[in-house]
Amino acid sequence: MPPARSLRQRATTNENDENGPSTRLTRAKAAALSAADASNAATKKPLQSKKSSNAVANTAQRRRPALGDVSNVAKTETVDAKDGKKPAAKVGLTSKATAQAGGVQKLTRTNSSRTALGVKDNNSKKAVAETKKPENGSGVGSAMKRSSSQKSAKEEAFHNEEPPRKKVDIEKEKKTTTENEEQTIKEEEAAVEPAKIKETMDNAVADLDAEDLDDPLMAAEYVVEIFDYLRELELETLPNPDYIEHQPDLEWKMRGILVDWLIEVHTRFRLLPETLFLAVNIIDRFLSAEVVALDRLQLVGVTAMFIASKYEEVLSPHVVNFSHVADDAFTDKEILEAERHVLATLDYNMSFPNPMNFLRRISKADNYDIQTRTLGKYLMEISLLDHRFMVYRQSHVAAAAMYLARLILDRGPWDATLTHYSGYTEEEIDPVFRLMIDYLHRPVAHEAFFKKYASKKFLKASIVTRQWAKKYHSLYIKSALNESYNQVSSR
Repeated sequence: MPPARSLRQRATTNENDENGPSTRLTRAKAAALSAADASNAATKKPLQSKKSSNAVANTAQRRRPALGDVSNVAKTETVDAKDGKKPAAKVGLTSKATAQAGGVQKLTRTNSSRTALGVKDNNSKKAVAETKKPENGSGVGSAMKRSSSQKSAKEEAFHNEEPPRKKVDIEKEKKTTTENEEQTIKEEEAAVEPAKIKETMDNAVADLDAEDLDDPLMAAEYVVEIFDYLRELELETLPNPDYIEHQPDLEWKMRGILVDWLIEVHTRFRLLPETLFLAVNIIDRFLSAEVVALDRLQLVGVTAMFIASKYEEVLSPHVVNFSHVADDAFTDKEILEAERHVLATLDYNMSFPNPMNFLRRISKADNYDIQTRTLGKYLMEISLLDHRFMVYRQSHVAAAAMYLARLILDRGPWDATLTHYSGYTEEEIDPVFRLMIDYLHRPVAHEAFFKKYASKKFLKASIVTRQWAKKYHSLYIKSALNESYNQVSSR
């Protein structure tokens, strides 16, 4: 029956209504109601329609969030209060994304972790202004109607966009970097030629000290600094090359005779080569500072050898031995007094850069060739006898001795490695080298020195070098040099 069906439908519609009475009907009740429907129609209140029931449901829904969900009301009132508008009727439709896009955030434990996803404080005002600004006259309502895809795209572009200030800083940084690169290129172009020359020299020079790093006796870590220091000391220990001018009783020839005799004493006592070079240096430095009579010249020589043996030797000869070598011309007391006087004159400065140290350094670049080294020792001792070498440094003399020894034995050219370890080029060695050839091609003037190196022990160095000098001296010696030597020797 149609009336019963509509009644059942209305009862079912209001089944979940909390505020209304229970209207659920059974079949028996429906039959009873349908029979009495006509009689009671005028007195009973008409049933609620579908439209009114929906209104009741909406009223219940509106009433429930208004009492229970206080947070939504607070959010809505905050947004409306800022915008100066009337609160919206549908409070529950305001989403969290819309609230974040509008810049309104509640600092609770839940959304405090979402601040990293929102805009920064410096840009929040800009986002709020964009939300408040009406778009096409729609106001806030149109902003709330944006799709989620458009919002996410705009927020991503907003976060990825670089502030104008950073762009300016990057442009300045790029400009500064470009200027620095241009300046560096100009400097490299200006120094390209010296750099190429230095690189070529470094590539040609062999590192001979690297193989001695495991040997503590070679002191490979400090060898460069040691020889730099020795080269500084050379200037301090150089004697006056013209000291014979203020020695009224002495001549250069007498000095040569004294040194030749000291070489004989040195050989008899079997002393080190360093002792002989230091003794001659002490003599020259003392004669540069003091005037010595002719009868005291031998005492100066004996005293110098005595001091040098104390300084260089492990076991130096006793003073009695030196007195005996001098044919007892001087007593032990005189030698000891002369020792104190010589040391006081030289300020006890025995820091003499011995040429044997430089010879060993250069011999390392020569692969320690024993023949070249032996001839180099002989040529280096020429500087002790000939006063013309007094103006040159000991390192310079050692380099010239090795250069001439290699030339005599035909050991090859003076390459970059030898130049590096000797410290002198061929052009710098040339004047000392020519003085040595000039001494060799002359007649023997110092017999003790010649006999010492004529033995097999020294590979007959004096004989070999003199034979070569007589054969090739014309290629290197000029007549002007011979004339100057004759003038000095005739004094």
